[in-house]
Amino acid sequence: TAYEIVSRDWSSDVCSSDLALLTIAAIRGWSYYQTKQGLDAGELYVQLQGAVGANDPKKVQDIAGVIMDRYKRTGYAMFAALAAAKAAVDTGDRAAAKAKLQWVVDNGRDEESKDIGRLRLAGVLVDEKNYDEALKLLDVKPVETFAGLFADLKADVLVLQGKPQEARAAYQIALDKSDNKSAFRALVQVKLDALGAAK
Repeated sequence: TAYEIVSRDWSSDVCSSDLALLTIAAIRGWSYYQTKQGLDAGELYVQLQGAVGANDPKKVQDIAGVIMDRYKRTGYAMFAALAAAKAAVDTGDRAAAKAKLQWVVDNGRDEESKDIGRLRLAGVLVDEKNYDEALKLLDVKPVETFAGLFADLKADVLVLQGKPQEARAAYQIALDKSDNKSAFRALVQVKLDALGAAK
């Protein structure tokens, strides 16, 4: 019967060597698929870079859309989204930029990628004077590499909101998370000094 067919223990009919061969074939097939995806996405990304160099924002958006749609599991998808977001900002299309950056936040392959998306999206929101939304986006614990950048941008937003004491605390965190000899640290120190002494 059909039930007997689907419920039968087929493993007894397949020798261990056949199972091993099937496993190897499956692994190789998946590896080939991933490699081909990466190669195809890489070719498109080269075209995208060419469009960036030619200052062709529409082509950048078109190619990025294909990479993000068809090859979103590859690392190229994030880079394509970031490139498309920058092209959109450069042409004044903040809505498109926000959509691409939100895609990075939602689809990044790791937390570093997502944090890059959050930082850049927060920057666009600040340009729109949407300070509350920017702060919400920055109100996460980023990877240690970006902790200083998150604190610095948060402080900038707080300054714009007229909250110097909170900004001062955030700038101090940015200083604590920065390298002693970095240009970034020097810039944060300048901004902190500009706020004056705590009252």
